[in-house]
Amino acid sequence: MGALDLHDLHAFARRLAGRHWLLVGMGGLALILALIAPSAQLRLIASVGGMTMVSLSLMLRGLIAYLERHERMRASLLQQIMGSDASPCFLTNLQGEVMFRNPAAETRFGTEAQTMAAALNDHFASPAAVLFRLQSRAAQSGAAREDVVTRRGQTRLSVSSLGGGQFLWRLEEYIERSGMARGADGISLPMLVANKSGVILFCNEAMRRLVGGRPKTLDRIFTRPNLHGGEVVEVPGVIGTVKAMFAEVDGAGERREIYLFPVEDLVEPGPLTEDFENLPVALMRFRADGALAAVNRMGRELLSLAPGEEHDFHDLYEGLGRPVQDWLSDVVEERLRDVSEVLKPRRGQAEAFHQVTLRRIVDHGYPGALAVVQDATAMKRIEAQLGQGQKMQAIGQLAGGIAHDFNNLLTAITGHCDLLLLRHNREDADYADLVQVQQNANRAAALVGQLLAFSRKQTLKPQRIELEEVLSDLAHLLNRLVGEKIRLRLLHAPALGAIRADKRQLEQVIMNLVVNARDAMPEGGEIRVETEALTLHEAFRRDRAVVPAGDYALIRVRDTGTGIPPDRLDKIFEPFFTTKKPGEGTGLGLSTVYGIVKQSGGFVFVDSTLGDGTVFHLYFPVNDAPAEDAVPVAQAPAKVIVRQGEGVVLLVEDEAPVRAFASRALRMRGYTVLEARDAEEALATLEDPSLDVDLFVTDVVMPGLDGPSWVRKALETRPNARVVFMSGYSEESLSEEQGRIPNSVFLPKPFSLSDLAATVHDQLH
Repeated sequence: MGALDLHDLHAFARRLAGRHWLLVGMGGLALILALIAPSAQLRLIASVGGMTMVSLSLMLRGLIAYLERHERMRASLLQQIMGSDASPCFLTNLQGEVMFRNPAAETRFGTEAQTMAAALNDHFASPAAVLFRLQSRAAQSGAAREDVVTRRGQTRLSVSSLGGGQFLWRLEEYIERSGMARGADGISLPMLVANKSGVILFCNEAMRRLVGGRPKTLDRIFTRPNLHGGEVVEVPGVIGTVKAMFAEVDGAGERREIYLFPVEDLVEPGPLTEDFENLPVALMRFRADGALAAVNRMGRELLSLAPGEEHDFHDLYEGLGRPVQDWLSDVVEERLRDVSEVLKPRRGQAEAFHQVTLRRIVDHGYPGALAVVQDATAMKRIEAQLGQGQKMQAIGQLAGGIAHDFNNLLTAITGHCDLLLLRHNREDADYADLVQVQQNANRAAALVGQLLAFSRKQTLKPQRIELEEVLSDLAHLLNRLVGEKIRLRLLHAPALGAIRADKRQLEQVIMNLVVNARDAMPEGGEIRVETEALTLHEAFRRDRAVVPAGDYALIRVRDTGTGIPPDRLDKIFEPFFTTKKPGEGTGLGLSTVYGIVKQSGGFVFVDSTLGDGTVFHLYFPVNDAPAEDAVPVAQAPAKVIVRQGEGVVLLVEDEAPVRAFASRALRMRGYTVLEARDAEEALATLEDPSLDVDLFVTDVVMPGLDGPSWVRKALETRPNARVVFMSGYSEESLSEEQGRIPNSVFLPKPFSLSDLAATVHDQLH
């Protein structure tokens, strides 16, 4: 019978030992029943049962006696084997409970601990994990061993599986006589030994006296995790905080030998040397707690500091989204190395920025940080200007895209409204409602035009105009706009010169500026619209713009209103930015001014003083071209002779509502209309050679091929066809492509029924 069987049988027998007398009693009762039973059959059954239970009881007693004798023999054998062993030995069960320990184990670890993990708790770090790992290996392979570092040196821990869930342990201790133990208790310097995890394996008597006991981990002594030799540390001692110099020696087995030296002869960090004081670079030195220890002459000038002023890091600079002291602590604790940040100073020049580079240093044993400071105001301003330009460009693209989509919607709305008006006369009840829809759609189209003006994608019709005439024609309307409390003055300069611009859009610019000036003077005042002939002999730079040398017509719109705060001057030309109350402005007035002026080749600047008023300066280059050459007239191409109301039109439009309106409008005028929802369908339609098409009416921007691309392909086989391009964008986005396509005109969206019919008629007749 194996050890495992004996162990299981012994456990089973012990569980049944309490039932021994129960079996004896039941057997006796059965025998008594056999004597008094009335029938022979019942007496036989009772006799057999009673004898069986008595036999089982006797067998159980014999088994228990045998196992007890076996256990005594086993304990005697273990005592003979391990009793004289000088190394501590343990016998444990599967749960780690101590079943036997030899005298050496009792002397070394005592007899109080019930488990082996508890017996070794103060012997080395994490004994439970080590014991479980070795026991698992021994259960699989029969034996295992491992060398562990202990507080007294090194221990070889061996374990063998005896079967039946029992394990025999043996500990061989090797106490080092070198390294940490070479007279450590005899020296006066505090000293300790720790492993790489920060667990203290040994500390001498001087260290125990200093800290008042035997600490288990390094964080109980040192507050900073990253320590370097030569640094001054603060140790919480029995008599209070003690300053000492930290020194470390690498020991065997990745252990750290740490010594503490007195620092009575050390002094606090002093000022920078004379060489650093006169360096042409701003330098500052900070202690680990953020206090300013020293600053050189350039640093004092940069931050307007007087000699001897005491400040903390956070008193000098604003945070980075987190306290700057945390940033400095990361550098001192070496979580960050040689990092640089652009910070806004709290002292010195207003609206300035400094690039601060921190580097960890140790001075007189004290860790800290050296800051190298450079003025980054110009760099930050350039970044802000670049970001502003990119933002304005992105907003312009967004505004242009939105305006294009709205123009498609407005084309469908106004077009179908025109179709409804054709079926109603003025006496109809619905006529007035339809007129209201048409008028509001036109107002929406004007608002979309302002978005296109800002994004510089509107369709302008530039011509050579005289500013004096434009302003004189506007005088009556402007006087009505400003009201009775405000005086409007127009001052014209002689020999101003003509400019090239869209007259209607230029009038819109002047009106927007005058209305803004009026709103800035609720109590009344004066608005002056001045013109001046200006010649720049060299380029003029202002507000990120460069005005080339040349002759300019200058328009100034000046008011005596409340003025614009300085922090808002950079934002006034942004779309939807307004200083007016909600409901009083759309925020598109000045952005429209900016877009029209820039699209016309001009420049716009603003000067404003709170309480004194605002002046807008508009620069337009003078156009010296003769009047007859200012707007060249293209030679009219040969006309296709088609009778009124006749002709075949191929309509290509990807927006279904616009296509439906345009198709109905042209059919009502008598034209034959072929529809296509994209360029590919249009080209497929034209593959029929028997089909005669007189005019292509096509959208410019479509999925797949755009308008100019498919028209060029179609004209290869139908060179006499004429073209009408439609788009919600400006004609400028098409001009280069359109210039290569003969017999083509441009129809901007939104357009009315009459606009479409007139354009088609002019192209065909």
